[in-house]
Formats: sequence, C-alpha cells, structure tokens
Amino acid sequence: MTNMDTPSIAQPLRGLSLFWRTFILLSALMLCSTLVWLLMFRTQEYEPRVLRNAHQIATVVNLTRNALIHTDSIARISLLKTLADEEDVRLTVREPDDQVRPFGESALEIRLAQTLIERLGPETLVASSVNGTHGLWVGFQIEHDSYWLQMDPQRMRPLSNASWIVWLALAVLLSLMGALAITARINRPLKQLSLAASRVREGRYHDTALDEDANTPEIREVNVGFNRMAERLANVEDERKLMLAGISHDLRTPLARLRLETELSVPDADAQRAMAADIDQLDDIIDKFLGYARPDHTELEAVLLAPVISKCITPFTSASRMDIQVHVPEDLQVMADAVELGRVVSNLLENARRYGQSAQDGISHVEIDAQVHNKRVLLRIRDQGTGVPEEQLSHLTQPFYRGDSARTSAIGSGLGLAIVERAIGRMGGQFRVFNHAQGGLMAVIDLKEGQ
Repeated sequence: MTNMDTPSIAQPLRGLSLFWRTFILLSALMLCSTLVWLLMFRTQEYEPRVLRNAHQIATVVNLTRNALIHTDSIARISLLKTLADEEDVRLTVREPDDQVRPFGESALEIRLAQTLIERLGPETLVASSVNGTHGLWVGFQIEHDSYWLQMDPQRMRPLSNASWIVWLALAVLLSLMGALAITARINRPLKQLSLAASRVREGRYHDTALDEDANTPEIREVNVGFNRMAERLANVEDERKLMLAGISHDLRTPLARLRLETELSVPDADAQRAMAADIDQLDDIIDKFLGYARPDHTELEAVLLAPVISKCITPFTSASRMDIQVHVPEDLQVMADAVELGRVVSNLLENARRYGQSAQDGISHVEIDAQVHNKRVLLRIRDQGTGVPEEQLSHLTQPFYRGDSARTSAIGSGLGLAIVERAIGRMGGQFRVFNHAQGGLMAVIDLKEGQ
C-alpha cells in the first residue's frame, strides 16, 4: 500500500520548480509544528493554569465568607473596604429579583464554573452579569443571608476563539515568511549555478565565475569545481579554434601550390580541368569540416531575409542548368546571424544543384518562399528532383552519412545538411527535411521573427 500511495502524494508537486517545492514542504513542516505546539500549550499549560485560577478564586470566596462569619459588624465594614481596595473584590447582598446571566459561553468556561460549584457547594451561583453589571459574580450564603462577590472576570475567563484565531493567523504568517526566507537562501546558489550552466551551454565560458568564498562548505566546493570545469572548457575551446585555424592554413597553402603546378605542368587542358576540379572539391570538403566544427555560440540580431537570399543565389544564377524562383517579402526579418544564415542557404542551394535535377529536362528547379506564422518565420526551399527514400530521410542530417541512392552517393564530405542543422540550432531555430507531395525534396527552416 505504501508504494502505491507514494506517487499520488508526490503528484501535486510534479512540474513545480525546486524553489516552490522547497517552499511548500518547509511551510507545511513549520505549520504542522506550530499547530502541534499550540495544541500542546492549550492542553498542557493554558487550560490547567485557568483551572488553577478557579481554585484560587474558590479559596478567596471561602476566606471572605469565613471572615464575614467571624467578624463583628464594625470590623466587617473595614474588611469589605480592604477587599475592594486591595483585592478588587466587592461584596453585595443578593436579592431574589436580581437579573442574572450565567457564566459559561464556551466548554472551558463551563468547566470553570463547575469547578467553583464543586469547591464552594451546590448552592453556589456563578454569573457573568448581575443587573446589567459585568464581571465575575459568585453567589454564596452565610446562614440565612445571600451575597454576591464580584471580581475581575479576567481572573478566570479564558481566551476567546477569536483570540486563538488571531494567534494562529500570526503563527501561519510568520511560518510562511520564515519558509520563504529559508527557501530563498537555499535556492540562491542553485539558481546561480543554473545560470552559469546556461552560459557554459551557450559558449560564454568567461562569464560563469561563481563565488568561491561561499560560507557553506558544500556550496563552496561545488562553485570551485564548476569554475575549474569552465576554465578547462574555455582552454579546450581556445585550442580548438587555434587548431582549426592551423588546419585551414596548412591545408590550403599546399592546395594553392598544387593548383598552380597542375596548370603549369600538365599540357592537356582536359586533364588540367579534371585535376583543378579535384582540388576544388578538396577545398570544399575542408570548408565543410571547418563549418561543422564552428563554436556553438552565435550572436543573434534582426536580419532582413530577402537580401541574404539574394546574395546567396547570385553564384547560382549563372549556372545554365539551374532555375531559382524566390517569393520572399522584402521587409521580412528573422532573428539570426547573417553570415551563418547565408551559409545555410548556400548549402541548401548547392545540395539542390547537385541532386535536385528534374527528370524531365535535367534542370534543377528551386523554389524559395517564406511566411510568418505565430511570430515564427518558415523559410522553405524545394527542388523538383527525385527525392530521397523514406528510410533515409531521418539520417540525412547525420554527419558523414551517405546513402545508396544517386542523391546521397555523390562525392562529398557528407556534412552539408549536418552543418545546416547545427547552424539553425545555434540560432534557436528548427530544421526539417522531407519529400514533397508533388515531388522533390523540401527543406524547412523555422526561425523567430525579427523585431
């Protein structure tokens, strides 16, 4: 039964942040402790104390009655005056037509009245008002005479329910304030750690320094370890950038010399063109590797989409076997990095040029359009080629993937669509590729609309 009940108890807290879960649990703990303490105080301390007061009042009544019995009339007047001045006790004669209001509005007051009657005798009366005068009235008899003894009612009247509610509300308020303060103090270093982790994820390694002088040893150790990790990642990133720059320089320099030597040493023009094409392909593969290994962090800004696309299609307009149709509003903006977005569009156009030839005329017909939907811009690039087998669609964005079809078996790095997906992810967007219902491959880029 315990294992079955546990999920149902934890279910209401699911989905809440750590701050609110800690706050709720601490509040519940403090409220339960306060309620238990109030209950113990009322049963073990407050009620017995009130009942003891009832016994003391009964003693005062008995002493007063005995003093009246054994005092002559002259001394009795002096005694009554002393009781009124020093003990706040007033004695009056009880008349048969007195208007009496019984004492006892709550269960505890009824118990107090019964305690007095038990101590003073069954003929005793306990009232809260006599002839419209409020107080603690105790009626008793001396031989054939009846008297009222009036005292301050606060001597025996317990706290009212309204008073208990006020105290309980104050305890609840203080408990909630205490839980809030404790939760905020506990959650603060965790919140700072979460923000620092977000900066590391974005590649901002030098903006992640946490307090290494925290008072709590556990928090201090976590902060020191996180700072050392961020510094290590920053060093790795710097080394990667340096290595990529070195690779780019060291590979392209011999490729340039090789191109020059080929043009000078090979007399056959066709052989020269073939060797130059191979060198261009090597250079393109190097570009793909460097593009895929770029840092993950990208600074975004509002970019006009139409000029970026116009710049990207310029190298392809001179191609005799490629036709590009663009339907993009001139004022449409997206949140992106202009250079990264240009690389993405160029990669997709190059992919369409190589593999998107129409079966009818052998020309790569490409359609580019963009629409706004729910403050998101959908940029669609479609060719009219043969498409891709359905079982290979999910693998197209995997690095170095090549399928068996004509579209994916061409010579290349296998990084084109992988670079596109990574670049779109760095800009906070989504990339999808699928076969269009009317033929060809459709690539969809989903980016936030620029402000």
